[in-house]
Amino acid sequence: MNTITDVFFDLDHTLWDFEANSKLAFISIFKKHKLTVDMAKFFNYYVPINVKYWRLFGKEKISKEELKTGRLRDTFKILKLAVPEEKIEVLAAAYIKELPENNLLFPGVFEILDYLKDKNYKLHMITNGFNEVQYEKLKASKLSPYFELVITSENTGVKKPNPIIFNEAVRLAKTTMNHSIMIGDNWEADIMGAKSAGMDVIFCNFENEQVAENIKSVSNLLEIKQFL
Repeated sequence: MNTITDVFFDLDHTLWDFEANSKLAFISIFKKHKLTVDMAKFFNYYVPINVKYWRLFGKEKISKEELKTGRLRDTFKILKLAVPEEKIEVLAAAYIKELPENNLLFPGVFEILDYLKDKNYKLHMITNGFNEVQYEKLKASKLSPYFELVITSENTGVKKPNPIIFNEAVRLAKTTMNHSIMIGDNWEADIMGAKSAGMDVIFCNFENEQVAENIKSVSNLLEIKQFL
């Protein structure tokens, strides 16, 4: 690993605790909009539905707006909540605005970023998240100063796992695939996407899934130190 100079991170589910912050955002907006929802049941259905919609979005099969409203519409339908379409659109917009207000991070985030900075690695980010949300998350969570480049799918025009976004990231960072490594939690978008582009990877395997021996894997962020 002594040839690595540039480290590319994913944001959501890797550094930024998306599920925890998402729950806080929904609790807040439902209260503000006077919508009575059994939150435990809501999250039970919403979380896998959201994963499904992000996968479709990553494969260019749905639009940004379809993702925002569809995941709510499907969840409300399962819960048998009669929420008018206009209100779903209002709630979807309110959620996007509320989401960056909560900034819980995974344990060890600042320690590992400080460690990598001290080792003189250049740190960058590659994210499929929406521009209007991701930059606010980074600023509010005090992560912005650590990253030299933030490469978003909206700015690039393609999403992970498309190899184009990894090639563009390397070009913008003025480095090469041989000197780069991707660190992320999403097997398809981050790990397989980066590998298909020729980039080395570290899988943030926080759920302790079974993975091939040839994939570098960590169960917490501080274990990254054994590889870099």
